Amino acid sequence: MTFGWTARIEAMHKRRMLQSLALASTLTMAAPGSAGGIYAVDVRDDRVIVRFDDRVDGASAFLLDTPRRIALDISGAQVGRGQFAPGNGAIAAVRQGQLSEGTARVVLDLSSPATLGDAQIAPDRKSLSFSLKGATDSAFRTAVGRGRTSFDAPANMSARPQKRLHSITVPIPSMARGVALPPVEGARDGARPLIVIDAGHGGHDPGAINKENGKREKDVTLAIAQAIRDQLVKSGRVRVALTRDDDKYLVLQERYGIARKLGADLFISVHADAAENTEAHGATVYTLSETASDREAARLAARENKADIINGVNLGGQSGDVSSILIDLTQRESMNISASFARLLQREASPYVPFRSAYHRFASLMVLKAPDTPSVLFETGYISNADDAAFLASREGQQKIARGVARAIEVHFARKLAMHGGAAGG
Repeated sequence: MTFGWTARIEAMHKRRMLQSLALASTLTMAAPGSAGGIYAVDVRDDRVIVRFDDRVDGASAFLLDTPRRIALDISGAQVGRGQFAPGNGAIAAVRQGQLSEGTARVVLDLSSPATLGDAQIAPDRKSLSFSLKGATDSAFRTAVGRGRTSFDAPANMSARPQKRLHSITVPIPSMARGVALPPVEGARDGARPLIVIDAGHGGHDPGAINKENGKREKDVTLAIAQAIRDQLVKSGRVRVALTRDDDKYLVLQERYGIARKLGADLFISVHADAAENTEAHGATVYTLSETASDREAARLAARENKADIINGVNLGGQSGDVSSILIDLTQRESMNISASFARLLQREASPYVPFRSAYHRFASLMVLKAPDTPSVLFETGYISNADDAAFLASREGQQKIARGVARAIEVHFARKLAMHGGAAGG
């Protein structure tokens, strides 16, 4: 069966970049020009064809969860006219919006988990097509973790470069190996929730240091992360992985990148705060906000986000891929879940861990910007405070923190299971 778009839209100039990305609510008009306007989405059995009234440059796709979606970013395209009328298959709805002046986004809401395959742009560059393949929940989450896949226009349709009189040959170095994914421990059932615990700082970055006894943030965060992992593994209810299990350095994108690649259901970054006022004490939970909730949260964001700047060189430049996904509706959903877990963490861990009175704060922290993974940064206490530092560095204190975090995680996923009416096993 073939479906197409046929409805009116508003002027694109009213909706630039971020404003036009509220894909669920409104459509925007294509600006005049030679870019291909989207005029139809055809669904024929398990194959989807997006058609344009002019040539496009290329496209990429990525999957999103909660709710399940396929997002297509089409370079050299403008939004077209109308609204897709879904059928009874895997696609429940189709939305479109102008991501930037030269890129349109099409979002396919899925009624059941499915992955995208055999994606290609036609030789005339006026359509792109792909197949939809039914998938299990686990396979879908794995596909989400793989991130973005690009598919360009056929090479034989590209403009030929002008001949040059001189050329320079430069050897291309071998591809960087990248960060190896850590082992996943705990329950063997792949359907069980996966929690990624991130021990803040590490390697040449010691984090905050207690001026009196020399205790370093990177050491206590690793010990606490390991204690949380051991507590979760012992429960047998969830799966767990650590971003680092030794004294090594990871840039901030690598930390949440590990969580995304593993398809984590929850990301917890463990830290220890510091302040000039040595009387400051107690734990705090931070969740993502594009504007910090107060001056202290802004200070923390500035300090933590500089962890990728070494000798004046910024090692953690945010990729266009992440920038693009961040402003999708998924980010808002993840932020809501993160804030809910922050409140739950304080409630369940309070019998074990002393919290500050203003325990939940918001900050624009790079490490929390996994767009489709609920994430919190847990400042377990002040390493600059004598009592907090002793608690954080002691085995007893680490075990108490681990028990509190484990209780919060257990309640969080029990709630989620009850809401979805499913069963993940005993």
